[in-house]
Amino acid sequence: MAKKIRRLACIYRLCLKELRHIHKACACSYDGFKAAYKSEIAFRQDLNICACLFVLALLLPVSLLYKLLMIMSLFIIMIAELANTAIETTIDRISADIHPLSKKAKDIGSSLVFLAFTLMIIIYTSIIFSIIF
Repeated sequence: MAKKIRRLACIYRLCLKELRHIHKACACSYDGFKAAYKSEIAFRQDLNICACLFVLALLLPVSLLYKLLMIMSLFIIMIAELANTAIETTIDRISADIHPLSKKAKDIGSSLVFLAFTLMIIIYTSIIFSIIF
């Protein structure tokens, strides 16, 4: 019986440790989101666009699967914008000098966002056309 209690106590401590780790990771994620929101106008613009399109996705008379597809495309945009912001911040941290590799990295990050928006436009257009026709 004592062995089982010690085992349960060990499992409990491990669970608490994992929960603390998850809590710290969530706090870091929140800090990153807040930093992107404060420092990047493009992030704020994308967030506003995605918020409007999120409401549109909820209001459209389509199946739950289509709604989820539309909302997922918005999350992909925000993920791409966060990655782009991280790339740009890292490049700016390394050097303020204009360098061809810095431009290349920033352009590739911008391509991420462009492709995410293209995907979202294809998805929304397809679903809206399926409603109309």
